[in-house]
Amino acid sequence: MTYQAFWRPLTAIYPEGEAQWIGRLVMEMVYGLTQSDIIMGRVEALDESVLLAIQQRLLKGEPVQYVVGMADFGDHQFLVSPAVLIPRPETLWLCRAVSEGIGIMPQAVLDIGTGSGCIAITIALSRPTAMVTGWDISNEALDLARRNALRLEAKVDFEHQDMLCPPDDHNTWNAIVSNPPYICLKEQAAMEANVLEHEPHLALFVPDDDPLLYYRSIARYAIQALTADGALYLEINPLYASQLGDLLLDTGFKEVKIYQDDYGKDRYIIAWK
Repeated sequence: MTYQAFWRPLTAIYPEGEAQWIGRLVMEMVYGLTQSDIIMGRVEALDESVLLAIQQRLLKGEPVQYVVGMADFGDHQFLVSPAVLIPRPETLWLCRAVSEGIGIMPQAVLDIGTGSGCIAITIALSRPTAMVTGWDISNEALDLARRNALRLEAKVDFEHQDMLCPPDDHNTWNAIVSNPPYICLKEQAAMEANVLEHEPHLALFVPDDDPLLYYRSIARYAIQALTADGALYLEINPLYASQLGDLLLDTGFKEVKIYQDDYGKDRYIIAWK
């Protein structure tokens, strides 16, 4: 099979540029082929039956990151599977904000709903003196996060914990960060099929009648579990930014700021205790 024969059928469901990018990613991540290798025709030496199997998974809309088992996030590559969300570039803002907020002094940081561990590990790598912990309710996600920490030589403790039933901690963390489920079920119609059909719904959706379900629990935990000068960092649904800001103030946070992403949408909140 030629490289062209591999990526060209993908244009049935992806724009041509994206189909080519997917093809290059497969060749790089699965086979270690460079662009030069592709130009020299080394794809044709690969097992065609394996390539066809990969192509069929892609044609069914399975995200390429799940197919190759890896996703880029910042300067690092993370193992991913259908048990965890694929890390999004916009979530890097949270990592940078936390890293800047805690500085270089030893600080205790908690990542609630850690998934692949991308947030916790990125913070730990940028701030080696930090004591970082990641929570998740999924044992599959925790296993994957631990593998990522081992691969990337990041010191992170991962624990099984339901964010809706947190422990009774007090003055434990200097920073708490979370990208919890925040998409209402009614928003499914506007979502891309490959996300809706393949990424874990447990990590995506909240009930239509309670869009702040997870944020409410996190806020109640954080207001008592943060140290006196601690801060809560959240990725949010732009539709409920104002409501969430009010909820955080009502919970007892002294200051709340909403920040926009690169597309001008309200995407992040930092709340200071």
